[in-house]
Amino acid sequence: MLSLHQKLLQTQKLSPQQIQYQKLLQLNTMALEQRIKTELELNPILEETMNEELEEVLEQKEEEPAEKTEEVEEATEQTEDEFDVEDFMNDSDIEENRINKSPDDDKTQPVAPLRVSPQEALLDQLHMLDLPEEQIILGEVIISSLDKDGYFREDLEKIVEDLKLFENVNVSMEDAEKVLKKIQTLDPVGIASRNLQECLLVQIKNSSFDPYYSYLAEKILSEYYDDFVNKRYNVIQEKMNLSKETLKATLDLIQKLNPKPGEGTIESTEANQITPDFIIEKVDDNFIITLNDRSVPSVTISKTYLEMLESKKRKRKITKREKETHKFLREKFESAKWFIASIQQRRETLMKIMRAIVEKQYDFFEYGPKALKPMIYKDIAEEIGMDISTISRVVNGKYVQSPVGIHELKYFFSEGLSTDSGNEISNKHIKELIKEIIDSEPKNMPYSDDKIAKMLKEKGIHIARRTVAKYREQMQIPVARLRKEL
Repeated sequence: MLSLHQKLLQTQKLSPQQIQYQKLLQLNTMALEQRIKTELELNPILEETMNEELEEVLEQKEEEPAEKTEEVEEATEQTEDEFDVEDFMNDSDIEENRINKSPDDDKTQPVAPLRVSPQEALLDQLHMLDLPEEQIILGEVIISSLDKDGYFREDLEKIVEDLKLFENVNVSMEDAEKVLKKIQTLDPVGIASRNLQECLLVQIKNSSFDPYYSYLAEKILSEYYDDFVNKRYNVIQEKMNLSKETLKATLDLIQKLNPKPGEGTIESTEANQITPDFIIEKVDDNFIITLNDRSVPSVTISKTYLEMLESKKRKRKITKREKETHKFLREKFESAKWFIASIQQRRETLMKIMRAIVEKQYDFFEYGPKALKPMIYKDIAEEIGMDISTISRVVNGKYVQSPVGIHELKYFFSEGLSTDSGNEISNKHIKELIKEIIDSEPKNMPYSDDKIAKMLKEKGIHIARRTVAKYREQMQIPVARLRKEL
């Protein structure tokens, strides 16, 4: 049965401007630069302001002969006089002449060298092989299926079946294996291997190392691989009846092989590059914080469109089309105004949070990671009077460059642990201590997690063995057995 109910609720909704500010706040410098360029394309009211270098160039041009300057001014006045609302409404007709045009366009520009991706390089090598067309097609599929480390993790039999079913390409499993083996010998050798063992064996068989040690390395990798990966060197030495020196020389040869022939470049040819959002420099006894936004375009509201907007207000009688133009300009003007305000507010928020972090972690910037203090988002939020979610948005994915290196802002936030002396130290400091202990351990008898926990206890830091194991795994340090060396 239908019924009517009356209910009073109190809800909080974010305005579009607040949502835009929150989105801009979580962008790093590179993402913000792209976001501003996109907005410049979408909103004609916005225009990019000139930087200082460009202003200097223009000042130098102003010192040129007066005749040229007058000619430019006359041309400019003529252009402004001819501008009309109709031009604005039909700007697509003049877009080609208006964008990216400058007096230097006619000059010959050097062409950037063509960058060939790893997949393209492999495909070029594949096409140079004397193989039937069906096998070439299979090879192309295999190369396109490689992961970021250059390994072939797919099911070869399934790929052969799919090619037969959907592409009418018939390749036997025997020939498919031969194609895969041929690809593995391409440059880099070992590419398209199905596992680490196969990758190392392919490289050994196609290497120019000493034949004797190559033979021993191949035997270790094929017959005693499990003992090798678990570093049971004494077992290998006994089974193969090798001297310690010969075994060490063989293992050194294996260490020279590349376990990741793709080297992380299969998915992207660009290396992960970090652009710091803040730069901290020490001047005398003070740390100077600079927001690294020099590459970010500065935007302002176009005077031309603003004058158009104002001119519509002064007219008594306007056409329907001019009304639509005025409405369009008004909407874009409001959007531009809020966008500029959001960028400025973002800048102020970022600087306020960074100053608070530097103030709290002054010793870190002075003495390094060992001086890092325990700190959580709530500490900074209370310090500057902002919400914890705002702090979280700012520190995520943003980096600072300082005299002690480049760190993500999240690095400065960690839980604390009390020591016997009553002081609180950061868990990141404990990780540094664990790493120092492991780096100084005897390589032939690495310390166990229990041993490391006891060594930390002697320094007044009480943590359990499982906590040591957790921190060690977070630092991607293997267990003691796998750290053992001859």
